[in-house]
Amino acid sequence: MRTASIRATVSIVTALVVGVGTLTACSSEAASENGVTTLRYQGWSQQVTPPELAEALGYFDGKVKLQWVGNTISGPQEIQQTATGETDFGGAFAGAVAKLATAGAPIKAVINYYGADEKTFTGYYVLDSSSIKKPEDLVGKKIGVNTLGGQNEADIYTVLKGKGLSTEQIKSAQLVPLPPPSIEDALRKGQIDAAALTGQFQQRAVAAGGVRPVFTEPEAFGPINGGPYVFRNDFIGKNEGAVRTFTTGVAKALEWERTTPREAVVAKFTEIINARKRPNENTSTLKYWLSVGVPSKYGEISDTDFTRWEGWLRDTGGVDDKLEPSTFYTNEYNDLLTQQGKD
Repeated sequence: MRTASIRATVSIVTALVVGVGTLTACSSEAASENGVTTLRYQGWSQQVTPPELAEALGYFDGKVKLQWVGNTISGPQEIQQTATGETDFGGAFAGAVAKLATAGAPIKAVINYYGADEKTFTGYYVLDSSSIKKPEDLVGKKIGVNTLGGQNEADIYTVLKGKGLSTEQIKSAQLVPLPPPSIEDALRKGQIDAAALTGQFQQRAVAAGGVRPVFTEPEAFGPINGGPYVFRNDFIGKNEGAVRTFTTGVAKALEWERTTPREAVVAKFTEIINARKRPNENTSTLKYWLSVGVPSKYGEISDTDFTRWEGWLRDTGGVDDKLEPSTFYTNEYNDLLTQQGKD
């Protein structure tokens, strides 16, 4: 499963962590004007993230403003940008957050923002004509994923390990990083043997026909929280009010998605994307949106969100010691959760 790539990532992370103190010394305090704090972040093409939805719905109460600085290429890259002070918050797969935090990056996870529920999940698809019938058949094949060291890699490793395959056998499955909007096309052109598809990109592929899943996250793990948003510890210390407003606003946005009719959600996403006018972006895949994809109410974080992936992290060299998740996440800035506890 490309252990060398994982270790290389850890080396990069370690180098980043060494420079965090210098890089964040002048960036730990967010830009603030007239009581409004501006948070820099990276987005995703053709998608509306929970913070973007929260802002559009007015859930930041005029206290927080988002500043898009470009699109991310992956979750691990996104949180590395946050760790080094180039953005103020970022989101990634829980395993990637655990790896970065364990390596020494001073970050804190505050709320889950994606995951797998009964309607929205990652599935690992092949063409109907493929000889791949079961997870074990992925050994020696090319699999399109959104990034190395992320959710897709952990899913594949954990499922194959559960089937009794050795780490060496699993490593022979070649992971090919591709932008999510391009993975389906690569599968249909025969450039890869299998594709990790999620969200609207998965639904688009299924609607077009000719593909079938080898396995899905709900089949393998049940409903799971996928990953959280993180802030730097020093940033939180200097901007606690903004972090609380952000976290609570995102929690409200997640519940709005969960409880609002699907057609109204799609209409709102369409409105947001059309209004922001980002380059090379359209709304064609939004019609395939199905659900919020975060099983925990209000995006609550738990130890299990991280320890679920401890075997993968340890086997691939991502961590050496036992994980202590409570040291790198908190729910204290999520007012929906803290108020719930008081009721």
